Amino acid sequence: MKRRALLSLSASAPLFAAGCAATSAPIASSPSSEAASPAPALQGTGDLGVVVERAKGALTLVNTSRRDAIGRVEGLGDLSHASVVFSRDERFAYVFGRDGGLTRVDILTQRITHREMQAGNSIGGAISADGSLVVAQNYQPGGIKVFDAGTLELLSDVPAAMADGKRSRVVGLADLPERRFIYSLFDAEAICIADCSKPRQPSITTLQGIGRQPYDALVSPNGRHYIAGLFGEDGLAMVDLWDEQPQARRILAGYGRGQQPLPVYKMPHLRGWAMAGRHAYLPAIGRHEVLVVDTGSWQEVARIPVAGQPVFVMARPDGRQVWVNFSVPDYNRVQVIDTPSQRVIDTLEPGKAVLHMEFTPRGESVWISCRDDNRVQVYDTHTRQLQASLAVDAPSGIFFTARAQRMGF
Repeated sequence: MKRRALLSLSASAPLFAAGCAATSAPIASSPSSEAASPAPALQGTGDLGVVVERAKGALTLVNTSRRDAIGRVEGLGDLSHASVVFSRDERFAYVFGRDGGLTRVDILTQRITHREMQAGNSIGGAISADGSLVVAQNYQPGGIKVFDAGTLELLSDVPAAMADGKRSRVVGLADLPERRFIYSLFDAEAICIADCSKPRQPSITTLQGIGRQPYDALVSPNGRHYIAGLFGEDGLAMVDLWDEQPQARRILAGYGRGQQPLPVYKMPHLRGWAMAGRHAYLPAIGRHEVLVVDTGSWQEVARIPVAGQPVFVMARPDGRQVWVNFSVPDYNRVQVIDTPSQRVIDTLEPGKAVLHMEFTPRGESVWISCRDDNRVQVYDTHTRQLQASLAVDAPSGIFFTARAQRMGF
């Protein structure tokens, strides 16, 4: 009996040690971590997520199965333009704020574990495939910074230097297989591939002359193609990352040719990556259209008229539907495209100032932030009926932990 008890104790020792290690990291002070609160109920992480409260510098933590809020974390700084990535185990959220703050939030204990003011102006980041590195993309100073995901120790600072000695703003950062990242230089007409296998000495490959003012970008679900939208001209730049020596080439050049240019009220976002079968669905800058692209030839095959200038064009996980929201003055609407027929089948009005959408992992529901109504609306994607309505202060980005298992998110 003593031997059996000893074996049982020995087997549990690594788990006990791992639990101690998980709680021994230094904790940055914050309003949420200082306040005494009861320990949250034991739960898994697969159906959790966060909603950014852009005016309050806070996160509302949500459960997507129960469709309710489970907690709140404050003290994250300026979140007027914020993005979030997750650790591989889906426990930690890394929040990139407009003020250059990088914050690591423990979703289960509902507190900040680390916070670094790493730049003057930051608009996003990414996490490596193995979960060990977090990279921030910065406007000011222009460049990327590589951090240890567990401690937020700065491992390297890579300036986006231009020929005149100035720095370019960085946009469109995404993770690639292995410890690699890719990003675009808004001011330098270039795409950079960073090999961070040696994170203190990243190796940078720069592709020049990609087109004017790349504003956002995406990576295809299989990690093969990187596509950067170009604000300075009609068209996009694409890199086939499976090529032995990747090069950038133009696609969809002149899609607005022959038409009167329209004022752009809000830059469209490409990160949703609407792909269904052989087709990709992309927002047309300044147009009331969604472009349909054959991913074999990368040629435009159709255009779908929509209610306004599209901002997010996002595919339901099964690819059967594409959901579209719009810039002002049409940002109270969301339209649903049926991909087999390539036509709009429904128009919803969830609320004022729809900023973002996020599908549950299998796509049965979509969560929609309505900033000016201080609401998050949850819809059944099959019936388009409202399933839940959550009160959230000025909600913007919605991010679910399932992103941890997807490339480019």
